[in-house]
Amino acid sequence: MSGSSLYLDGVSVVFDGFRALNNLSLIIEPGELRAIIGPNGAGKTTMMDIVTGKTRPTTGVVRFGEHDLTRMDEAAIANLGIGRKFQKPTVFDALTVFENLELALKAPRDPWSCLRWVLGAQSRRRIEGVMEEIGLAERARDRAAILSHGQRQWLEIGMLLMQEPQLLLVDEPVAGMTDQETEHTAALLRRIAGQRSVVVVEHDLEFVRALGEKVTVLCEGTVLSEGSIDHVQNDPRVIEVYLGR
Repeated sequence: MSGSSLYLDGVSVVFDGFRALNNLSLIIEPGELRAIIGPNGAGKTTMMDIVTGKTRPTTGVVRFGEHDLTRMDEAAIANLGIGRKFQKPTVFDALTVFENLELALKAPRDPWSCLRWVLGAQSRRRIEGVMEEIGLAERARDRAAILSHGQRQWLEIGMLLMQEPQLLLVDEPVAGMTDQETEHTAALLRRIAGQRSVVVVEHDLEFVRALGEKVTVLCEGTVLSEGSIDHVQNDPRVIEVYLGR
């Protein structure tokens, strides 16, 4: 698998004396699917903010391949191929599934290019391929407004895939989904991870188990435990601070 590793080493973030991250070290390999879990306030969102350039670390190293992310702004980081999906789906309700994906297509965005834009056969095939991948090919002509919550989540994942990311950060993708939608989402993330790195922040441990990949537990801004879902669920430290059993 070609691509870039995400490398965090000794990363701390301090807000008015509060340590949101505390000497956090983490490596995500190219093509890896990793689940990040932990109690509220563990630093999961701050970790994603650091990677995408929304927040600057107080100390530490944050690299994606050869690139020092601490020296780049959010737009430059996105252009490296790092995409982020927030918990609440952000799609264009008035547009169809196809049109949402067309709008997200990776292409030059300068005014002259936009004026001359024509959807070509290759771009159309790309959109159709992503619709198949996310399971919405049969909803191509439907407006996003009438999709179910789960389908809207898949559409936004598809919009990110149109940007051809090397690393995808996904925040609580199955919150509010039906059991069937949750199963579909787990299968979708497993499928797309083979072509890019995917980091999933989630509280639903059954969903994390369905992903079947390495799990990292954060607590108080640092790594508390790491390994299979069975390993972390039986770690006494994780039981004490997170699982409560």
